Amino acid sequence: MDASDQAISQAGEHLAVLLERQGRTIATAESCTGGWVAKVLTDRAGSSAYLMAGLVTYSNEAKQAILGVEEQVLAEQGAVSEPVVRQMVSGAVKVAGVDVAVAISGIAGPGGGSAEKPVGTVWFAWGTGPEATETRVKCFEGDRDQVRRQSVLYVLQGVTEFLKKL
Repeated sequence: MDASDQAISQAGEHLAVLLERQGRTIATAESCTGGWVAKVLTDRAGSSAYLMAGLVTYSNEAKQAILGVEEQVLAEQGAVSEPVVRQMVSGAVKVAGVDVAVAISGIAGPGGGSAEKPVGTVWFAWGTGPEATETRVKCFEGDRDQVRRQSVLYVLQGVTEFLKKL
């Protein structure tokens, strides 16, 4: 296991322990990470106590149909945007009936970037619903795999810090 895999595994373990200690449930709504966050959370035995759903909504159509992301928001802002990840969190909380959800939408590359949203741009959100959602945007360096790894680690750490404040 290389250093980045070890960091991801440790971050997943920290989040799992915190969820168990707080008695909270979580769902993931993932796009560019393709279910990697849910995979990390299920690496631990007994994960069904806290992980209720891992939703991979890669296409805009899936974001709309499964998570209720508004077509107009996708058309105006694009899938890689703050309003979309906010709606992804709200949709995941509602669909999965969980206490907290995380959402990730980004451009992992190698193509698909623009001057406004270069390859490596990833939007994150975590929260308990529309009234309590935090968002972040990062622009990671590296190839597709590196962008995805950094995204998984970042969201695991971000939602852990969020939950510590609740």
